[in-house]
Amino acid sequence: MNPLYLIVPFAPLVGAILAGFFGKQIGRAGAHTATIAGVAISLIASILVFMDVMEGNTFNGTLYEWAVVGTLVFEVGFLIDTLTATMMLVVTSVSLMVHIYTIGYMEEDEGYQRFFSYISLFTFSMLMLVMSNNFLQLFFGWEAVGLVSYLLIGFWYTKPTAIYANLKAFLVNRVGDFGFILGIGLIMASAGSMNYAEVFAQADNLAVQTMPGTDWPLLAVACICLFIGAMGKSAQFPLHVWLPDSMEGPTPISALIHAATMVTAGIFMVSRMSPLFELSDIALNFVLVIGSITALFMGFLGIIQNDIKRVVAYSTLSQLGYMTVALGVSAYPVAIFHLMTHAFFKALLFLGAGSVIIGMHHDQDIRHMGGLWKYMPITWLTSLLGSLALIGTPFFSGFYSKDSIIEAVHFSTLPAADFAYFAVVAGVFITAFYSFRMYFLVFHGKERFHDVQHHDDHGDDDHHAHHGPVQPHESRWVVTLPLILLAIPSVIIGYIAVEPMLHGTFFEGVITISPEHGAMAGLSSIFHGAAAMGVHSLQTAPFWLALGGVVAAAVCYLWVPAIPAAFMKALKPVHTLLDNKYYMDKFNEVVFAGGARGLGEALWKFGDRMLIDGLLVNGSAKLVGLISGVVRFAQSGFIYHYAFAMILGVLAMIISFITLK
Repeated sequence: MNPLYLIVPFAPLVGAILAGFFGKQIGRAGAHTATIAGVAISLIASILVFMDVMEGNTFNGTLYEWAVVGTLVFEVGFLIDTLTATMMLVVTSVSLMVHIYTIGYMEEDEGYQRFFSYISLFTFSMLMLVMSNNFLQLFFGWEAVGLVSYLLIGFWYTKPTAIYANLKAFLVNRVGDFGFILGIGLIMASAGSMNYAEVFAQADNLAVQTMPGTDWPLLAVACICLFIGAMGKSAQFPLHVWLPDSMEGPTPISALIHAATMVTAGIFMVSRMSPLFELSDIALNFVLVIGSITALFMGFLGIIQNDIKRVVAYSTLSQLGYMTVALGVSAYPVAIFHLMTHAFFKALLFLGAGSVIIGMHHDQDIRHMGGLWKYMPITWLTSLLGSLALIGTPFFSGFYSKDSIIEAVHFSTLPAADFAYFAVVAGVFITAFYSFRMYFLVFHGKERFHDVQHHDDHGDDDHHAHHGPVQPHESRWVVTLPLILLAIPSVIIGYIAVEPMLHGTFFEGVITISPEHGAMAGLSSIFHGAAAMGVHSLQTAPFWLALGGVVAAAVCYLWVPAIPAAFMKALKPVHTLLDNKYYMDKFNEVVFAGGARGLGEALWKFGDRMLIDGLLVNGSAKLVGLISGVVRFAQSGFIYHYAFAMILGVLAMIISFITLK
């Protein structure tokens, strides 16, 4: 086994341990040096592994077995192929940018060392997830990223909204993880193994089995259960509710968790499980419908947000919906391609938003901004590049992956494909509108920050409250350098990677696609090179829809700012619906939280108070008191009472003896 395989995940773990356990001893500089060095070593090792894999050297093996139960082996092992190597590069490169950026963003925070420890631990957990070759290790990484995200979202643990947000994220992910572990259990029970290769080898046999006692296809149920896990992690409707609230955490983790790593774990998992999903059209249709709803309806919510981070958060939800749609039409390479391009430009947008927050003295309300391009030129330019990539501007990285998803849906023959096509095409206009609404309100137009005399934090840490007028300023180099480095792949990576990843042999033997699912074959039939794809797109509907979204945003927020207010007044019910996020939070509070509260109250009243306290504890005490109250009459303390009782006893014995005789 190549020793680099061990270095990739464990270098960040060493950094996390040093910063976490020895943070006070090594100080702030020591903490960020140790963790950045760990992630940098991991990135270099990942690049070397990627180059090795491209030469044809893959690996699938066990590191060690820690339990054997009958024929079932519990092991830790690695599967290194092109899919794993791609994910390793994405995770480590974005993580390194976030680590460097954190030096500037968290410089005033008391939990500096703790934060660096957490983000390095998160990187380790994510790498163990993507490198696993069995379901057990996949589940370990899956739960570990969930746990560390809980710690990161609630990093400012003295802030009630942060505690509420991390608890919400934890509970919603538990719902998804319940489905995930059921899916793993079904596969383990049916295949008798937890190793990917052994399970995939039995895929055809599993496809003809049904659930015991029913006529439900076993594989459809197992794949839907696995996807429910992905719905939690990758924030798909209706398990998306945790992600916008998780913006309560520091901005660097928004970029790390919600751009490149945790939320893409579900997309990676379904792609890895392609040999199973390909044998169940029921599961694929389910995936396609959920992805379509998420892509379209989460985009609408981005239009009315005023918190800069929440606009980007809803954008993430919508783009995750696009990736899920690609999975549903069996275009797994396109989903991974969009995952990669999205990781770079969304991390760029999140970190750009963080730079704006620093420059605005931690005011996050875009209504308090405007004209910042003069004061923050690097943040302005990089944010513009990230926004252009996000909306699918021809020749930018997001264009190649997003247009490929739209075309793949067009070629799909699944029943849900028509709705999905409408959702992803309509989503192009919506994405362009809310992206450039934010861009214009923040960087152009009237300088509104002069009018803000007092504001407190808007979702960021409480100790950064600011009083008086704001004077924006460009951020330090440790903040702007990651922006520049992320802007480069946001522009060029799509042009470079579209042909080998989608139309070459990059995923050959790694991802399985059934012949009857023709999306990828259809894509290849119309592809004539990256440059030709960009030129041809100028004649297509998505390009004009994106351009229309940008122009509409300029009209509404630069040229005729009275239009949005008029629309809001005319469409008050719609605005109220969007403002309340389709009442999903209210529904969860009333039905699930309220139901759980009611059940808990019933159990407390009847189970705890009446049964346990009333009957078992107090009842047994009363019974002892009753018995002792009767018995005490026989314990008077007078000798003649005891003598009389002895005489009666002897007399009773004599009578019984005579009677028996």
